[in-house]
Amino acid sequence: MTDTLSPRDLERAEFCFSIYDADGSNVIDAVDLGNVLRALNVNPTNSTIEKLGGTTKKGEKKLTLEEFLPIFAQAKEDKDQGCYEDFLECLKLYDKAENGTMLGVELTNMLLTLGEKLDEKEVDIVVKDCMDPEDEDGFIPYAPFLKKMMKIA
Repeated sequence: MTDTLSPRDLERAEFCFSIYDADGSNVIDAVDLGNVLRALNVNPTNSTIEKLGGTTKKGEKKLTLEEFLPIFAQAKEDKDQGCYEDFLECLKLYDKAENGTMLGVELTNMLLTLGEKLDEKEVDIVVKDCMDPEDEDGFIPYAPFLKKMMKIA
């Protein structure tokens, strides 16, 4: 399965893996699987991460680089993940004036209640790091938020 990865993919995967290999033992905790995949610009859902071997508790399972590479290749090919355009179309549903803005409170409510919900602490971090200040009417531009959230230029 790793034959679908380019030399550049392999180099990036090894680098990201090494970042999460905290003690230099050439293994990562499976609880970090989603973080490593997201660092590689793959956007798996939590259920996909679980299917690929990720865990929710630290120390339950370890993954070597050799075990990780086929997981990365599979996740990279997985079509059950959102991309920027998909998420942008969803946010456009909240753009009543069709001017590229939505209510900031609607965005935070979505993060708290829809899909793979975030808790209030996580939402606070996302808002602080990714959301532009609201205008006097409480609106924010959603495309820059989404770009920051997905870390694309």
